Amino acid sequence: MTAWHPGLYVVATPLGNLEDLSPRAKEAFRAASLIAAEDTRVTGRLARAAGSTARLVSLTEFNVRERTPEVLAAAAEGVAVLASDAGTPGVSDPGARLVAAAHAAGVRVAPVPGPSALAAAISVAGFDAPVVVFAGFLPRKQGERRARLAGLAGPDRMVVCFESPGRLAALLRDAAEALGDPEAVVCRELTKLHEEVARGRASDLAARFREARGEVTVVIGPAEAPAAVTPFEPGALLAAFRRAGARRSAAAGEVARLTGADRSALYALWDELDGDGEA
Repeated sequence: MTAWHPGLYVVATPLGNLEDLSPRAKEAFRAASLIAAEDTRVTGRLARAAGSTARLVSLTEFNVRERTPEVLAAAAEGVAVLASDAGTPGVSDPGARLVAAAHAAGVRVAPVPGPSALAAAISVAGFDAPVVVFAGFLPRKQGERRARLAGLAGPDRMVVCFESPGRLAALLRDAAEALGDPEAVVCRELTKLHEEVARGRASDLAARFREARGEVTVVIGPAEAPAAVTPFEPGALLAAFRRAGARRSAAAGEVARLTGADRSALYALWDELDGDGEA
C-alpha cells in the first residue's frame, strides 16, 4: 500500500480500455479529497468505480487560473489528484499549468504513471530513431503546419503529434510534400474496440485516411537529410518555405533561427521573390 502524503498526484487514466486503470491509480482516487479533471463526467465514472468519494472540479483551458488556488489548497492539506479525460495529464493539456503552479508554491508533486498515447504510439511505431520530438497539436493552417514540420523533422528523429480526425489526411499530405514522403504511423482509437495502427508512406496513409474517426496520434519517421543550407543561403531556404506554402512571418522566423539572418531583411527578400504569397 502506498503512503499518501499531502500533495498533488498526477494520475494517468485509461485511453479507452478501463482495465488499464492501475491499482495504484485506484488507491489515489480513494485517498483524494479533491480530483481535478477536464471532463468530470468521464473521470467521475472512473473515480466512483474505484470507490472514491472525492469532490470533483473541472480544470479546463478556460478556468485553470481560477481553479488553481482551490486545488493547491487541497493538495497542501491532503491528497489532490490531477487527471485527464484519458492518458497522462500535463501532456498537451491545461494540467501543465497547474503542475507548474504547484512547484512554484512548494506543493509536493508526484506521478502515478500509466497509460499515455505518446508512449503507446512510439512503442508500436517501430522507428529506431535516437531523438523523439513531441509536437502536440500542429498549427491548423497549411503553410504554418508545413513550416513547423520542416523545422522539427530530421534524419535522426521521429516526430509525434496529436491530430483531429478531420485534419489527419491534410497533415499526412503536408508531411509527404514537406519532408520527402517519409514513413509514418497512424494510431487511431488506441486500446479501444476499433483500435487501428497503420504504417506506410505518408502519401499512402493520406489516401487511406481521407475520412477518419476517433482519437488520433501520428508518428512521422525520420526524414531524409535535406541539402545542406549554410548561413550564407537564407534566400534559398526562404524560397523553399514559400514554395511549401508557409506564411511570410512563419517562414522568416524559421529562416532567421536556422541561419542567423536578420528577420527584417528576410521580410524584404520575401517581397522580392516571384509568385504570390501570404503576408
